[in-house]
Amino acid sequence: MFLSVFDVFKIGIGPSSSHTMGPMTAARRFLDDLSVGNWPRAARARPAAITASLHGSLAFTGIGHGSDRAVILGLAGQDPRSIDPEAMDGIVETVRQSGIIQPAGHSAYRFRPAVDLVLDKKAVLPGHPNGLQFSAWDSDGQLLLRRVYYSIGGGFVVTAEELEAVRHASPAEADVPWPFADAYQMLDMAKRSGLSIAAMKRANEEVRLSRTQLDRQIDEIWQAMSGCIDRGLSYRGELPGGLRVKRRAAAIHEQLAEKWQRNEIDPLMANDWLSVFAMAVNEENAAGGRVVTAPTNGAAGVIPAVLRYAVKFNAGTGDTAIRDFLLTAAAIGGIIKHRASISGAEVGCQGEVGSASAMAAAGLCAIMGGTPEQVENAAEIALEHHLGMTCDPVGGLVQIPCIERNAFGAVKAVTAASLALKGDGSHAVPLDACIETMRQTGQDMNEKYKETSLGGLAVNVVAC
Repeated sequence: MFLSVFDVFKIGIGPSSSHTMGPMTAARRFLDDLSVGNWPRAARARPAAITASLHGSLAFTGIGHGSDRAVILGLAGQDPRSIDPEAMDGIVETVRQSGIIQPAGHSAYRFRPAVDLVLDKKAVLPGHPNGLQFSAWDSDGQLLLRRVYYSIGGGFVVTAEELEAVRHASPAEADVPWPFADAYQMLDMAKRSGLSIAAMKRANEEVRLSRTQLDRQIDEIWQAMSGCIDRGLSYRGELPGGLRVKRRAAAIHEQLAEKWQRNEIDPLMANDWLSVFAMAVNEENAAGGRVVTAPTNGAAGVIPAVLRYAVKFNAGTGDTAIRDFLLTAAAIGGIIKHRASISGAEVGCQGEVGSASAMAAAGLCAIMGGTPEQVENAAEIALEHHLGMTCDPVGGLVQIPCIERNAFGAVKAVTAASLALKGDGSHAVPLDACIETMRQTGQDMNEKYKETSLGGLAVNVVAC
């Protein structure tokens, strides 16, 4: 099994990897299918109009998560990694006013968002709770091409056929030196090779990239994460969406910085710094800014917060340690995604913040000198204590409880790493068993607690 570090960590925009980045990517993929011209050639038909529908969780929380805007932007030819967040409003408004999209390399298509983009809350597509359907029509209203895509978490978008391939992929299909598909295999390979988890992950990545390329791209991921923290610490005001949630990270950071300059000792200092770094990222995410999926947007603050915390408080956290942290975290994230899910719409927030906390705990444990067994233990501790966590965003927005939840995920990650480092790596619950428990728990969880905003805080806060 091989999932690249750059599949786990992707630069994009907020507020959601599955509900914003995914739909934008799916729309771009549909444009690519249109470019190929894969439709019946009868009567020399040409596509003249496009329609789209969102299903399942995408339909229920699509407006709050900006899924409708993402589809418009994707059909306009925009990409999550390169789009200018400041230009998005203008692009969306132009399409809404004109009812026309004309992406680069295409002729103009009719696309009236108010009519041609449907949030279908009744029909759930069979492959995954986050389904999208796109159709192209000729000028006479005849269907030329229809495609279904699934946004399966972390910005990943697949067709039904690709989804089956992902679910049934075997280690033998991965042409890499260390194709571990679960934690047991990972530890066995580490023991036999004498390599760290980061070293095995690096060897797998270097099958496709040179060491220089790999380091440069990992550094770009960390720069994007760190830049997101800095932006989040500099902005104040209210977040968009109507809940009137105030940005708090900047004010908290100002207080912490003053204490830092005065060399004041505060027993809450560790938690405060972790929390403010995580909140800064998720406030940026909620505002639609540029973030890195880690492994999702909803959980994007945990890993950057723990890594920035390590950089600030551990003088030994230089470039090499940062890369090892992210490589180790990606190895754990890949296993979780392969064996269970990182999608809140599929397994609840245990799959988002829980996975992020496990990844961050593993990364921190690794750079603090942990053995592979201790790293696996750290990941298990962090994930275990997120089991059963629901995804119930108030108003369908990635704000309440998401922003503070990332802070707690970061604190739990550091605690888990610390506990694991105090032991010898032996423990009662294997990481694989914990991941399987998360998968089963998500399968049993009521749909109203899986990113639909039909239960939990999403209902009770509004009711109050």
